[in-house]
Amino acid sequence: MTHTTSTSRRTLVLGLLAASASSRLLAAEPNEVWPHALQVPGGVARLSLGPSATRPVAYAGDVPLLVTGDAIEWTAIVGIPLAAVPGQAHITVRTAAGERQLAYTITAKRYREQQLKVAPGQVDLSPQDLARYEREKIQQEQVIATFSAPPAENNTSLQMRVPVPGRRSGSFGLRRVFNGQSRNPHSGMDIAAATGTPIRAPLDGKVIDTGDYFFNGNTVWLDHGGGLLTLYCHLSAIDVRPGDMLRAGERLGVVGATGRVTGPHLHWGVMLNRTMVDPALFVPAVPA
Repeated sequence: MTHTTSTSRRTLVLGLLAASASSRLLAAEPNEVWPHALQVPGGVARLSLGPSATRPVAYAGDVPLLVTGDAIEWTAIVGIPLAAVPGQAHITVRTAAGERQLAYTITAKRYREQQLKVAPGQVDLSPQDLARYEREKIQQEQVIATFSAPPAENNTSLQMRVPVPGRRSGSFGLRRVFNGQSRNPHSGMDIAAATGTPIRAPLDGKVIDTGDYFFNGNTVWLDHGGGLLTLYCHLSAIDVRPGDMLRAGERLGVVGATGRVTGPHLHWGVMLNRTMVDPALFVPAVPA
C-alpha cells in the first residue's frame, strides 16, 4: 500500500513538472503577428526587409511606409489600395547600403454588394452641399498625409482592440449602391451599437482631427505612428480635441447617427500609407 502510494505521488510530481515545462514552452512561443497579412486589394502585405543596424526607409511610390522590428529583422507593413490591380507590385527600400526594389504579389478578391436607400439630397448633392464636400475633402487630404514617428523598436505587434462592442453590420470592401447609383466600396467596418455607447481607442494614439463632416458626421482621427491612422465616424458626441494623447482603451466619443447613415453605428476605418485597409486584419473576429 505504501509502495503504491509512493509511486502514485512520483507519477503526479513528474506529471506536474512536465505540465509546467510544457506551459513554459508554450509561453515562449512567439505571439500571433498583427496585422494579419492578406495580399489582396484592401489588404496588408508584411514584407521582410532583413537585418539592418538602423531602421530602413521604405516607400510605395512616393508615400512612406510603416516599418517595424529591430536590427535583427525589419518588416514593412504595406497597405494595399482597394483599387490595386492584381499582379506584381513593389516597394522601394533605402538603407545605408543603398536602394533596392522589393516585389510582392497581389491576388484578386471579390467583395459583396449592398443596395441602400437614403435621402435624395445625400446622393445628388446640391451646389451648396457639393461645395461643402469639396472644402472638407481638402481638409481630410491633409489629415490623411500625416506621417509621424513609427512605433519604437521591438514594438512589432499592432493588434487592436475593437473600439466598440456590437455586431458587425457592414464589412470592409462592400460595394454600396445608393438609390440605384453605384459608389466607391465601403472603406471601413460598421459596428452596430446604440446611440451613446462609448467608443474607445484601439491602440495608443494622438488625436489629429475632429469635426462635423457632410458624409461622415461627427468624426475623430487618431495617429498611431508611421502612417497608421484610425477613423471614427457618425458620433453623437466627441470627447477629445486635436493634440490629445490617448492610451488604448480610453474613451474618445460615443456612437451616434450623424452624417449619411441609416441608423446609429460606428464606422471604423484603418489607414496605412494613405490607403484604407480592412480593420478585420488588426482584431480578433467581430461577430456579424
